[in-house]
Amino acid sequence: MREVIALDAVANGVPEVLVGDEALDARVRWLHVSDSAGVARLLDGGELLLSTGSSWPAEPGDLRRFIDELVDAGLSGLVLELGTHYRYVPAVVVEAARERGLALVVLHREVKFVTLTEAVHSRIITGQTDALRARDEVRERFTALVLRGSPADFIVHQLAQTLGAPIVLENLGYEVVAAEVPLAMEEELFTEWELQSRSAHRRLAARRERGAAPDTDDWLIVPVEARGIRWGNLIALPGPDHAAGRTAVLEQGAIALAVGRLADGDADEWARIGRRRLVDGLLAGRFAGVGGAAARLEAAGLPLRGSRLYGLVISGAPVATERADAAARALRGRALAGSAPAGGVGATLLLSLPPDAVFDDAAVLGVVRTLVEPADVERVIVSVGSAAEGIEEALASVHEAVDLAGGRRRRSGRGPYLRRSENRPLVQLVTALRDDHRVLEHGERMLAPLISHDLSRSGDLLDVLEAMLAHPGNRTAAASASHLSRSVFYQRIALIEELLGSDLDDGETQTALHLALLVRRSAGR
Repeated sequence: MREVIALDAVANGVPEVLVGDEALDARVRWLHVSDSAGVARLLDGGELLLSTGSSWPAEPGDLRRFIDELVDAGLSGLVLELGTHYRYVPAVVVEAARERGLALVVLHREVKFVTLTEAVHSRIITGQTDALRARDEVRERFTALVLRGSPADFIVHQLAQTLGAPIVLENLGYEVVAAEVPLAMEEELFTEWELQSRSAHRRLAARRERGAAPDTDDWLIVPVEARGIRWGNLIALPGPDHAAGRTAVLEQGAIALAVGRLADGDADEWARIGRRRLVDGLLAGRFAGVGGAAARLEAAGLPLRGSRLYGLVISGAPVATERADAAARALRGRALAGSAPAGGVGATLLLSLPPDAVFDDAAVLGVVRTLVEPADVERVIVSVGSAAEGIEEALASVHEAVDLAGGRRRRSGRGPYLRRSENRPLVQLVTALRDDHRVLEHGERMLAPLISHDLSRSGDLLDVLEAMLAHPGNRTAAASASHLSRSVFYQRIALIEELLGSDLDDGETQTALHLALLVRRSAGR
């Protein structure tokens, strides 16, 4: 109705809005011209009625019933031209229109109704043509995503870009699978996500039962389903209008997700991709605050409050991350799995277990055997961070596991090689100080001569130093770990001592150098 009033053809009639506000948001499907008192039975809903009122009822009670009949028939708005029959609008008409929320506009100057009809219909047809063109464009875009096999998180990203609004993909358990939401919104949006989502579903169902259109301030929800199977829901938060219609765009995204899910077969690619992106984002620091990060994790199904949390890195072999949650459920917990550190082979996990759950070496190895093929178990390195409570300690635990995973492996017997951060106090110290630039700068200064030597000569002094520090007091094992003969290894040690001006047999020097190497590795250098 607002667009109709803004048309030049309507402006020539000097329009005055008597009932407006929210009533002017009603969509106009077509314009109908009639003075008949029985016009309501000729309406299908969504029309704008243009009239002089010459055949309207004369009695106030009949006029009120006339307005009620128009509203019940779904009329979008009423435009009454003054001068031909009415010099002013009867008070009962204004009162009834206001009570029923019907937009009421009067024209103070005579206009050609045919001119108004042509202008309104032209605007409607142009809008419909633009909508069809926009829908074709959206359909082509999301069809291309399906053909390319785009993952669920990328489809959600494209939906958010297209609609200019936050988008959330949830499974049937109201757990967030993927989301494209401004970081500043995460804490407010994802705190108690399940309750918020259930409430939005109920509101939408109630509006559908009443036959009412979705509220522009409410969430828009479209199911993701195909062949009678429903996997979840796509949710668009309030945002700007789209030429193709926000619902039509969201439905195209749901179709793309459903086709992709059918192509995945039994594999739960939704959970694997969404959780990997979440864990990788946490490690990279892609969150606005710990409150938002915690809310996002809990919305994805990982309990934080009242849970014992562990960071875990499995490296050295491929990891079936889609089985991570099942492995945790065997311990009465939940898990999220991300990529291996530094792009290696393996995975990074964040586990949430009940406070009374036992996570000893046997439990850790049970998780590993669930995620790694039997033939690969013997060459796996497992790094476990400290037990944590709360999001900040949990992030520290994951970083501890990542730092441990970057260490040199000592020779051991058959079976997985297991390291725990509680047995590596220096790793815990480095993780706690990882954000202090002074620690990093100190380590760089201490190792600077070795770094310069290795860069200028493609040398291996840093690797030799790390091997020596990994086997203190046993230089034969250190030489073997560095893959050098003993004579060459001792030459390297002598060169390191010369460049650093230090005695590598001194315990304090060894500790300082070990700390410097850990800091450098923790910073990803």
